[in-house]
Amino acid sequence: MTRRRWIADEVTGNTAALVGEHAAHLARVLRAEVGQEFDIATGDEVRRGTITTISCDRVEFALDAKPYRGPRPMPFAGPKITLALAIFKFDRMEWAIEKCTEIGVARIIPVIARRSDAHLAAAAVKRHERWQRIARQAAEQSRRPAPPEIAAPVKLKDLAGEGVLPAGALTRVVLAESLAGSEENTRLGEVLQSRSIAEEVALAVGPEGGWASGELAWFYESGWVAASLGDTILRAETAAIVATALALDALR
Repeated sequence: MTRRRWIADEVTGNTAALVGEHAAHLARVLRAEVGQEFDIATGDEVRRGTITTISCDRVEFALDAKPYRGPRPMPFAGPKITLALAIFKFDRMEWAIEKCTEIGVARIIPVIARRSDAHLAAAAVKRHERWQRIARQAAEQSRRPAPPEIAAPVKLKDLAGEGVLPAGALTRVVLAESLAGSEENTRLGEVLQSRSIAEEVALAVGPEGGWASGELAWFYESGWVAASLGDTILRAETAAIVATALALDALR
C-alpha cells in the first residue's frame, strides 16, 4: 500500500514537523496516531517518517536516515513552467491552481488584468495564503516533493519587474484568443517544439474574455510570443491547464 505523502513545514536533521492547520488536518481529521508511518518530503528528498508526538497544531516525525526510494522516480525534474495567470472568479481559478500543481507547474504568478473583476483584484492579496495552501495540498496528493511557488499578485506592468519572472533564458508565450480561427494562428505546440529541453517557459493566460488589446501590445513589446490553443475558445481555467500540460509535454 502506498503511504500518504506530507511536505514538512520544519526539518532539522532526522526530525520533521507539520504545524498549524497542516498538522491539525492530520491529527484531527485523519486521526493519526503515534507510530504511524508516512512519506515526508523535505524539499530535496523524500524520507520515511514515523510519528513521535501529536498535538492539535503540531505533529513531529522521526525520519529514516536514508531517502525513501519508491517505485516512481522523483517527479518534475524536467522543464520548469511559470504560469502568469490572470485573476478571475476565485473558485475556478483555485481549481486551475490545484490541477496545474498536479500536472507539474513550477511557479504561478497571479496577475491583475484589465478584465479582472475589481472586487476580485482587491481581494486577491488576502487570498494569497489560501492559494499557497491549495498548492501544497495538491502537491502532497500528487506526490510531488515540493509545491510550486505561488507568487503574490502583481499588476501586468509589474510582470516585467526584476525578480518577478525567473532569471536566465526564458521562452515567453502569451495565449491570445484573437489568433483562434485566423490565418495567422500559431499553436502553442508549434512554438515550443523547437525549443531546448532545458529551457524554462513562461505562459500567460488571460481572464474570461482574454487579454485586452492594450495588454497584448504590452506583451509583444516585452518580447512575448503569441500562440493559441486551437480554433475553439476555452474558459480561463481550462486554458491554463491545457497550456501547462502541452508545454510540459513539448519540452520533455
